[in-house]
Amino acid sequence: MSTSKTNAMRILDKENIAYEIIEYDNKDGKIHGNAVAAKINKPPEMVFKTLVTQNKHNLFIFVIPVGAELDLKKAAKAAGEKKLDMLPVNELQKWTGYIRGGCSPIGMKKLYPTFIDEEAMLLETMIVSAGKIGMQVELAPQDLVDVTQANFTPLVHQ
Repeated sequence: MSTSKTNAMRILDKENIAYEIIEYDNKDGKIHGNAVAAKINKPPEMVFKTLVTQNKHNLFIFVIPVGAELDLKKAAKAAGEKKLDMLPVNELQKWTGYIRGGCSPIGMKKLYPTFIDEEAMLLETMIVSAGKIGMQVELAPQDLVDVTQANFTPLVHQ
């Protein structure tokens, strides 16, 4: 597989943040989080997906375990908003520069307010998209917080 650097990896390099690149085969089209976790042989609790929400004026980024579901009420509370909706998939690339299945919380077109589920604090390392389908990065949760200016907060349905 090719290991050309993604924008997310270039940012991590620039910030001197240690990470491991994990590649997987996506030819079967199975790019949802649980499939990716199985393909890279990692527990789903360690693999996180990046979700983009919106209100009338802003976008908000939420990073949660792949097996979990975002609680939009908790998300809105974390963001200090009354209500948030999921950004339509067809608008993802326009606003973030990324496509579904390859959306990294690192290196979007703008630095949007970002929130990471508190479960990540319990992990030594976590895995997120590297910004390209078939490529993930594994890094320390605090390093992801630092590079995205994120906060840890409860975000998922219990």
